[in-house]
Amino acid sequence: MLDTINTFKLVFPWFILWGAISILVGYLWRKYIAERTIKSAEKRAREIIQEAEDLAQRKKREIDIEAKELLYRLRSEFEKETKNKRKELQFLEKRLQQRELSIEKKAEIIELKEQELSNREKEIRKKEEEIRNLELEYKMLIEEEKKRLEMISGITREEAKNQLLKLMEEEARKEAIKLQQKIENEARENAERKAREILLTTMQRLAPEEATESVVSVVSLPSDEIKGRIIGREGRNIKVFEALTGVDLIVDDTPEAVTISCFNLYRRELAKLALEKLIADGRIHPARIEEIVEKTKKELEEKLIEEGKKVLFETGIENVHPELVKLLGKLKYRTSFGQNLLIHSKECAFMAGMIASEIGYDPKIAKRAALFHDIGKAMDQEVEGAHPQIGSEILKKYGEIEEVVNAALNHHNDLEINSPYTIITQIADALSATRTGARRDTLEKYLKRIEELEKIASSFKGVDSAYAISAGREVRVIVKPDEISDEDAKILAKEIAKKIEENMEYIGQVKVTVIRERREIEYAK
Repeated sequence: MLDTINTFKLVFPWFILWGAISILVGYLWRKYIAERTIKSAEKRAREIIQEAEDLAQRKKREIDIEAKELLYRLRSEFEKETKNKRKELQFLEKRLQQRELSIEKKAEIIELKEQELSNREKEIRKKEEEIRNLELEYKMLIEEEKKRLEMISGITREEAKNQLLKLMEEEARKEAIKLQQKIENEARENAERKAREILLTTMQRLAPEEATESVVSVVSLPSDEIKGRIIGREGRNIKVFEALTGVDLIVDDTPEAVTISCFNLYRRELAKLALEKLIADGRIHPARIEEIVEKTKKELEEKLIEEGKKVLFETGIENVHPELVKLLGKLKYRTSFGQNLLIHSKECAFMAGMIASEIGYDPKIAKRAALFHDIGKAMDQEVEGAHPQIGSEILKKYGEIEEVVNAALNHHNDLEINSPYTIITQIADALSATRTGARRDTLEKYLKRIEELEKIASSFKGVDSAYAISAGREVRVIVKPDEISDEDAKILAKEIAKKIEENMEYIGQVKVTVIRERREIEYAK
């Protein structure tokens, strides 16, 4: 027992020391572990903070890029819209200037007409005074002749009367010839002046803006880069576009532009609108081209109907079949010698209504016949046959009355007319087509007309030379003075004019001027 106690006494201090050392070591170990954990947490926290900062920087850069892209897109759209608005303003400004010039010209014409009327009134008063003076002189001359005859001896009253009548007959014949020439000259001058007045009045009342006939349209591009997208891989886009629209699309070196070529104005307009939509959309491939072209066709057909309804409203014509309204609007994209057929048809309707009112016929029927007389030209590029025949069949199909059908069928025919409204339509058609500036003639026809005029004038005996001037509206004939007298010159002018009427076709009239001039030349040496 004692040994145990002694052993315990010896071991117990070491046991206490070992426990204290264990406690100290455990404390130090846990402190080390805690510090290591704290350092690891701090390091992870710093890494998380760094990752958050990097993420924030990336987000910031992405936001900056998106903001710059949005700003660039908005700026591009704004510049494009500004450019379009500027073009619209320039176009409106140009139209306004044209209107102002037109108004100024009309005002000048009105002033000239007023001055001309005033001068004409003065001339009439002067001529009336001259006629009264001539009547007084004539009466005085008769009285003097009577007194003179009474003083002659050996002559009976009957003989004196016969001599006086014979003398007066000779004087009257001479005066009649002079008066006839004077009346003819005045009538010719009055006719020319009246024709000019009628032409000016017609141009003032009915002269619209004409569409010039051409075969190409130009579409502007935002940049030359889009030309490649329009052509497509191996040209498939341009082939599909041309097949769907029926036009030729010309992509050449012209900067920022492509050209659409086609004789058919309707197809060219369809192609132009469709191409502009494709360029604005940016997606150019066969499926999208087919979709856009089909959509544009529908929009254009709606536009044709609106144009037809607009003309019907302006002319006051009602109860028209919807298909006729559409065909009437299609005339906007059809021209004849540069004259727009829709405007031509509307002019004819107004003129026919005026003419019918003046001569006692129904102006509504006359307007209807004149408005639809060229309706066949809306289909003559797609259907075989002449436009009068096509137009009459279309009008008959959609239930138009016989007068309207006959006017469309025979407005170019002088032999098979069975309605007065057909004649009225012919007159209105001629007036609208022949007014100055309405139509454009081709160079070949112009040269041929000039040659024929000069050939006809030169074919007469005594003609030295002949020249066609004023675009074939006048021919001047210079004759040999030794072979042609003054009286013969007048007869020659009538014969040349008659032969031109019989052998040539022309619009309006041709003035024939015969010039006879004799010159005697001598030299002083």
